[in-house]
Amino acid sequence: MPLSGLSLSKAARKREFFGWWPIRGLVVFSRLRAGRSSQSGRGRACRAPAETSAVGREGRLVGPRGRRSAPRLGGHRKRAAAVAMEAAAAPVRLWVKTEPFLVGVLPAPPPARLGPHYLRKMAAYARARAAEGCFPRLSWPRWRHIACGKLQLGRGLAWLYFELFHSLLRRDPPRSLEWAEAEAACASAEELDRERSKLGQLSVDTLQFLLFLYIQQVNKVSLRRSLIGEEWPSPRTKSPSLSGKSASENKNWNDQDHCAFVQSHLLDMLELLLEPEQLTASSHSTHSSVVSYEAVCALSFLIEGTLNKSRTVHPLHELALWQPCHGQNGYSKVSRAFSFPKLESWLRSCLTTNPFGMTACFKSGKKLAWAQQVEGTTRRAKIACNTRVAPEVFPMVIMSQVYKQTLAKSSNTLVGAHVRIHRCNESFIYLLSPLRSVTIEKCRNSTFVLGPVQASVHVHSCDNIKVIVVCHRLSLSSTTGCTFYILTPTQPLILSGNQAVTFAPFHTHYPMLEDHMAQVGLATLPNYWDSPMLVCKESGDTSVFRLLPPSDFYTFVIPFEMEGDTTETPGGLPHAYRKVLSQREQKVQIWQKMVKEAGLTKDQRKQFQILVEKKFYEWLVQTGNHQQLDSLVPPAVGSKQAAG
Repeated sequence: MPLSGLSLSKAARKREFFGWWPIRGLVVFSRLRAGRSSQSGRGRACRAPAETSAVGREGRLVGPRGRRSAPRLGGHRKRAAAVAMEAAAAPVRLWVKTEPFLVGVLPAPPPARLGPHYLRKMAAYARARAAEGCFPRLSWPRWRHIACGKLQLGRGLAWLYFELFHSLLRRDPPRSLEWAEAEAACASAEELDRERSKLGQLSVDTLQFLLFLYIQQVNKVSLRRSLIGEEWPSPRTKSPSLSGKSASENKNWNDQDHCAFVQSHLLDMLELLLEPEQLTASSHSTHSSVVSYEAVCALSFLIEGTLNKSRTVHPLHELALWQPCHGQNGYSKVSRAFSFPKLESWLRSCLTTNPFGMTACFKSGKKLAWAQQVEGTTRRAKIACNTRVAPEVFPMVIMSQVYKQTLAKSSNTLVGAHVRIHRCNESFIYLLSPLRSVTIEKCRNSTFVLGPVQASVHVHSCDNIKVIVVCHRLSLSSTTGCTFYILTPTQPLILSGNQAVTFAPFHTHYPMLEDHMAQVGLATLPNYWDSPMLVCKESGDTSVFRLLPPSDFYTFVIPFEMEGDTTETPGGLPHAYRKVLSQREQKVQIWQKMVKEAGLTKDQRKQFQILVEKKFYEWLVQTGNHQQLDSLVPPAVGSKQAAG
């Protein structure tokens, strides 16, 4: 049936009232909108994406009440085609940053009191109390008052979100070390709280902090999605085999989810940044609302981009002030503000998938031949990085399906990188460089020895793994039988779905360790390895974790030669664990003395040596350490394992 022959339904006439009329990807401005501009509000529709066709195949445009316009090149069709061509050749390309979601979003559903409704109330409250340290910067004492008194959050959770955002701002290492020293000097919780409350000691940008709290919604469980099978609010998803698939998904890494989330919630986030006089009584925008330049600067916390065909990355507020974009985003030099509807439309038309995210890393990143192909298996290790395509941002390294081998690297590729380790099984992985963040997912029966991690280590859906690391923060979800040897200045976060978690003190070293710790701003004190925080309601049972008994504690030796000055475990060991190690050393000395004084002949010593080696070999096989020693043999010349 010709497009012009279609009659208008009642619902279509209602849509027509708002002044925008969609026709197969074309948005035509209705003449009925004249005289009704004052009735603008949340009912306005969004412009069509730039990539959609400007004109229907029939070459006809439907006007008000179904009247046909002539298929000529003038009028609505000509103007719409020009708009579509201009959008297609948009000089600015925007995308959602990966780091705020990857490092800043807690990998768990947020409390209900951090929903959009309460954040709008918080925004109004903060602006109204600017003189009390709430706006434009929010101090820790004022946030504590809002979080505990208004939002009914616990003090521990309030500090968690505040410190999580504060650490996201890439504090320089010397300042981090100064703060660690001041915190370590506090003898009580009250003294620590006083230190945090010092004037000017800890404050954050209020608008950016509101956006940070808002994006925590990305991990909110959707009942609708769970009913149609896209996700299920289960606290525990079993780790699948390497060949299996899992319904669980890590949204913190998925750049397509980040873009979809911002597109879906852009209106709410912009309204959250508006000044009170720009909002209606119900805290919503109008067609005449304007967005301040400061609000767009805050939005740069989430969005960045480039000019057409340029590799230089700019924050959003710099691109928004570019002269050719003023007509599209509605910037006024007089008011130094943006038209709300125009800015929203411009952002939607320019937003695209992050060219430096996980998707691009797999598609166009450099493939690294760090792992060997194990004979007799069909599993092929996949390791990639985006250092060739990611200027001026943290590099990203993704490794998957490392199986039954030892992988050891200390490389410039890893320095400051976000690392994702996925579906590794029965392997020993050493990444001995200073890292930005690490995510370990769906791994089994493996050991991970990591260099100092500046931001966070998150372990999800893993079984029977060991993680040895100095890190700023550790969080766990859906793990079973895992052991963590850690040194951390924050409480380890136990999220939902964990079983039989064991914590132990950090117990190893390599020559460059202390230098790497200084590079990322991590000190030996304070150290909260033995004070985990139970975050989710499902994890409220303290029986999900234990501290490793000293009798089961052994030091770990990193079997690689490197240059450096570190010769012992930074910070030492707790007294109970040092005592056990000392007792074992005494037993070894007694044994050596006994053998020496036994007066054995040469043949007896040889026979005794064979017996000891046999027992040792049996122990290696029984404990699985035989594979670890075998995998330490350097690969043959010409093998696929390479530097990088």
